[in-house]
Amino acid sequence: MLASRALLAKQVAAVLTRQPVCLVHQSGDWGNWGNTNVALVFSGCGWWDGTDVHEAAYTMYHLSRNGAKFQMFAPNQQQMHVVDHMKSQPVSGEQRNVMIESARLARGKMQDLSRLDVNSFDAVIFPGGYGITKNLSTFNNDGKDCKINNDVERIMKEFHRSRKPIGMSSMSPVLACRVLPNLEITMGHERDESSRWGRWPYTNMVQAVKNMGARHNNRFAILALPSTIMLCTVSLEHSSTITAISSLVDAVLTKAVPTLPFLHPPSQSAHSRAEKATRKLTTDS
Repeated sequence: MLASRALLAKQVAAVLTRQPVCLVHQSGDWGNWGNTNVALVFSGCGWWDGTDVHEAAYTMYHLSRNGAKFQMFAPNQQQMHVVDHMKSQPVSGEQRNVMIESARLARGKMQDLSRLDVNSFDAVIFPGGYGITKNLSTFNNDGKDCKINNDVERIMKEFHRSRKPIGMSSMSPVLACRVLPNLEITMGHERDESSRWGRWPYTNMVQAVKNMGARHNNRFAILALPSTIMLCTVSLEHSSTITAISSLVDAVLTKAVPTLPFLHPPSQSAHSRAEKATRKLTTDS
């Protein structure tokens, strides 16, 4: 018995020491994916020229609350441009590095995207923000004919081939539609209609992904496709962003296959939260 406990303690210690970032809030009420590793791909810092701060923070929060471990990555390249977020206008003559800017969201714990190895992770999540269309792709300039960052394309294809889940929020499904065939995704409204939050900004992207060959589901809810594709997408409205990200994270973790199964499995309550969050999003929309 003592030998078995010593072996288990050694295995747990090995997991804790090799994981790069977060292992907190492993309570049964929220689920325990303590043996699940998730890669987060950022595209800068700030909605207009990088990763949306709310989406990044909510994603890390819900991963942490579920006990999952995660590492953040970003491409080591220059941004397309720098935007003054007070004026929503580009700043002339200023250049910033995507990875260095993304490190603001990770307290410096950022790695070069070229180092992301699919064999070290059980899932990958791409939070939204206009860095998706400006830094991880050329969609901002080229639309449906855009080019995708080489590492982003490699990563998506490798996770797809390995049947590991890919989570995408907000506008990030644009990347998947350009790389993977026969997808169904959601980006919210298909019409450029106004709401109490202003005009919906992604309607042009909806038409673009259709032109890429993807099917669009016009609803604000999680879309978790069959295991042959392993893609989860969610569209966001300001009033439900934290709920939407919660349901996305739950769907991704539910689909993920942990690499070290000797730790405790996720609780049933965590599985049911994904379904409840999805129903709430569908009702709210």
